[in-house]
Order: sequence, then structure tokens, then C-alpha cells
Amino acid sequence: MGAQQLRAASKRAAHARLQAAIVRRAAAVEGCLPAVFKVGGDLECAMRIAFYAPLKSPTHEVPSGDRRVARLLMDALQMAGHEVQLASSFRSFDGAGDAAHQAALRDEGVSIADGLVQRWLGLPAADRPELWFTYHLYYKAPDWLGPAVSRALGIPYVVSEASYAPKRADGAWAIGHLATYHAIQAAALLLCPTGDDIACLQQVAPAHTRVLRLFPFLEPAAYQAAALDRAGHRARLGATYSIEASDPWIVVAAMMRHGDKLASYRLLAQTLALLVDLPWQLVVAGDGPARAQVEALIHGAATGRAHFLGVCDAQALAAVYAASDLCLWPAVNEAYGMAMLEAQAAGLPVVSCAARGVPDVVWDGRTGLLAGPGDAPGLARLTRELVVGRQRRVAMGQAAARFVDRERSTVHAAAALNLAFAGLPRGGAQIARGVALP
Repeated sequence: MGAQQLRAASKRAAHARLQAAIVRRAAAVEGCLPAVFKVGGDLECAMRIAFYAPLKSPTHEVPSGDRRVARLLMDALQMAGHEVQLASSFRSFDGAGDAAHQAALRDEGVSIADGLVQRWLGLPAADRPELWFTYHLYYKAPDWLGPAVSRALGIPYVVSEASYAPKRADGAWAIGHLATYHAIQAAALLLCPTGDDIACLQQVAPAHTRVLRLFPFLEPAAYQAAALDRAGHRARLGATYSIEASDPWIVVAAMMRHGDKLASYRLLAQTLALLVDLPWQLVVAGDGPARAQVEALIHGAATGRAHFLGVCDAQALAAVYAASDLCLWPAVNEAYGMAMLEAQAAGLPVVSCAARGVPDVVWDGRTGLLAGPGDAPGLARLTRELVVGRQRRVAMGQAAARFVDRERSTVHAAAALNLAFAGLPRGGAQIARGVALP
């Protein structure tokens, strides 16, 4: 079988997987919300996509939310029937505001882009990328590759999670800020996971650029499977870490870094100090350079009730969620918070703050409860409601699991991506509409 036949077979198989997954999901949640998409039968919408993440490559050795989302996006694109290749693992991040370092990164990026252009122009047109997809660019991690390569190959440039901060125009990251501006100007499509960045992007994006929503998502299967053995996971964790099984378990899953993460842990400690009259146990999954400060804060507010598990792999973390009763996380300055989606996928309600993109992952009053930003008394009041109200807690957890399954899953992201790609130019023609709302 030749290369073209193999590619066509791969597209058909991926297309069939997406159709089968949606059929299974729809059958499991009959009568579900309108977020269930129908996949069209036309395979012409399948494309060869070059994927790039300037902040952190999906192959980076250090786990993080960015790496996780990059991998999820690649999975969703492949599930949608596209052939996805990682264009480069080049990291353009400068965290210090060092102009010389930024200039060196720019020069390295330009050189890599030139190499990609030369390599791909040397291939037959049928083997070149038909769309460039960049995940997460901002002033500290601009995209030096995508705009140049897209322009040279004459293909659409698409960005998911671009962030534009006008206040950085004259600051220490002016080079990265200007590059981000030019990347946004070059984009045919900007995909936003939350409403937080849309208004600013719409102001700077040119008229030809579409700015659309692509809600945060994950693959819920592992969390759903873990939830089926809640009692078993709870018994094993309780025995291993000496956690009182009869008390409600409050779970936290977050790295322990200085800055915003430490600020969230500080606000968490303030919240827990207002709940000491209630029975509960705190289960913390995570580690990092600020662990000593985190432990001091939490032990000071939850003496004898805090259990630190360290870093958990994906399977272990799903079990931790499943064994717990609710998730509490202040999410200080977080874009949206994947951990809160994970907790809901496992059937837990979430208590957090209505800041930035959190309302896009937690349905206030339905799958969780949201306090005002930085409001420790408000967080404590809402947590108290769920700690003492078991029936409401369980009902919200069930609603949370349905919400992720029906509206924030990889299947739905795959369909939404194809819908977003509809109408983008490809080889002188418009990309066929690959999905349609029922």
C-alpha cells in the first residue's frame, strides 16, 4: 500500500473512531444537551496539521497544565480525523524579561522556521502541512515559527489560547509582545478556551480573523472508571495515609510553585481556618519548590487533618478524586484550571472563585459553587454548605460528571474543532464543513 493509500486509510479510521465515540457517548447520555455533534460523512475536511506549542512542547519532560492541554489538543485533532505532526519542540519562553535572551530566541526561531519551510517546500504538495496550529502564545512565549511557515506555504494559521496584554508594549517583554501582536494579526482563526481573553483579542484581531470559543476539555474515561470503585479507592487511600473515612474528604490537586500557586494555597489555608468546627479531611496531591511553605500554611490551618500525597500519576490521581467528596481550590489568577475539570469528571462538586476562566469550567450552582475572587469567608461559607449537605453534594457531583461527559470531553472538542475549521482556505478552496449541530 502506497503512502497516499495509507494516509487515506488512516483518515477513514480516525473518522470512524470519532463517529463511533459520539454514537457511544450519545447512547450513554440519551436526551443529552445540544453539545453532542453529528459528524458529516465527507472526509475532505481531514487535513495534515503542523502542531506547535511555544511555551511547552507536548513532549517536554516536566509535567504541567500546558503540556497536558497541548497533548489533549493533539488527541482531539487526531480524533477529528486529521493527521497531526509536531512541527518543533523549540521553546520560546523567557521568564526573566531579558531582551538579549528574547532576541536570541527570536533568531533561533527564525532559523528553525526557515528550515521547516525549506524541508516542506521540497516535498510534494500532497505531503506538506495544510494548516498550522499553535497552542498558547503570549508575550513571554511568542510564536516565531507559525506565522512565517504559514505564510511561506500559503496555509491557514490557527491559534488556540492566544493572550494579548497591551500593558506589555513598552516593558521588559516588548519583543515578545510585538511578536504576539503580529501572530494574532496573521491568524485566520483564534480559539479561546474562556471568555476572559475574547474581548481583548477582538480589539486587536484584523477583520478577516474569526475569534471563536473552544471550551476547556479532557478525556473523562479514566475518571469515570475510577468513580465506579469509589469505595475501594477510599478504603485503600484511607489505610495508606491514615485518613478518617467517615469524614468528608476535601481534595486539592495542584503543583506547589511560588507565585500564583502559593497564593492559592495561602487563600486555601485562610478558608480552612474558618471551617475547623466541622469534621473533614484534606487530601493534597502535588509537589514542587514551595512545598515547605505550603505544608506550613496548611498544617497551621488544618492541624492533624491534612494528608500530603506528593505527585500522583494520572491513574493515581483519578483514584484520589474518586475517593474524595468535594474539590476546593481558590484558583488565584488561573486561566481556568484543568484540575477542577478532572475533579468534576470523577463526580465531585467544586468550590472555587469566579475569576478569569473558572466559570467556564465550573457551572455555578449546578456543578459547583463559586465565591468572589480572593474571598476566603465566601469560600468557607460555600464549602460549609457542601460539607454539611451530603445530599446536595452528591447531586452536584453527579451533575458535574454529566457536564464534563456531555460538554467538556475530547469527543466534543474534536467536533467543535472541525466546525471551527469550516470555511478556512485550503489549497485555494474552502475547507468543507466537517460537523454540524443536530
